[in-house]
Amino acid sequence: MTWIPAIVAIGLVGWFVLTYNVLVRLRNQFRNAWYQIDVQLKRRYDLIPNLVEVVKDYMAYEQETLTRVIEARGAALSAKGAAAQGKAENVLTESLKSLFAVVEKYPELKANQNVASLQEELTATENKISFARQFYNDSVMTYNNKIQSIPSNIIASAFDFSRAEYFEAGEESRAVPRADLR
Repeated sequence: MTWIPAIVAIGLVGWFVLTYNVLVRLRNQFRNAWYQIDVQLKRRYDLIPNLVEVVKDYMAYEQETLTRVIEARGAALSAKGAAAQGKAENVLTESLKSLFAVVEKYPELKANQNVASLQEELTATENKISFARQFYNDSVMTYNNKIQSIPSNIIASAFDFSRAEYFEAGEESRAVPRADLR
């Protein structure tokens, strides 16, 4: 009968170690997912000045659009945290959409191979960013569920495993696009 407390103690220590290690793994997973978003955003930030440089000579009357893109890029580069980054990225995405819409108005610009290539690279990068955001949010959900669930929440609160922020889409991303076929 003296071995029962020893088995219970070993079981509790085993549970503690296993739970702590799972929490560490989940935290590292969502942090890694954030870094993957960061890699794709860096690629996007590097492509934008090239695109602006190529199109600015053609778009003498569209300087406001180019300025908005550059300002949005700067704001996105300096954003800190998932919430601020998400908001800044949404503004940048909207300004890029405006730039692409303006490019459509200039046939010689639309036909320019450099512009087409940069647009294609940006589109591919946007897709990668979208997938990386989805993976990040999935990782955050798994992590947050674990740190808020009983009994792992006991270890999470004791060792300061804090809730992670989701990467949220802005209100403008939720708006239903209008198709004007006139």
